[in-house]
Amino acid sequence: MVSKVSRANVRKEKHRRMRRHIVGTPERPRLAVFRSNNHMYAQIIDDTVGKTLVAASTLQKDVKAELEKTNDVAAAAYLGTVIAKKALEAGITSVVYDRGGFIYQGKVKALADAAREAGLQF
Repeated sequence: MVSKVSRANVRKEKHRRMRRHIVGTPERPRLAVFRSNNHMYAQIIDDTVGKTLVAASTLQKDVKAELEKTNDVAAAAYLGTVIAKKALEAGITSVVYDRGGFIYQGKVKALADAAREAGLQF
């Protein structure tokens, strides 16, 4: 009988492989994205000290109040603008994008495009 690997395990393995090459530095921290079935999360992380510099998610009251749904492309795009504004306020202009093993389409792409339009460079 053929055993099938779950999609979650495939994503985790992809993310592990990607993280060998993607490292956040103080000059270019890492913009890490995670999406669950109900929400999206974005963090800007400096991996040299292991510290989250800026974070935003669709769970936050101010973000959630602006959204009709928290798990669609529009919510991802809004989260991208929120994280970019917070990053620019913290003095971060350039980041490395870590898609977290997710395919670069749909919500993950919408977040990246919105962050770029709001002023982040990657």
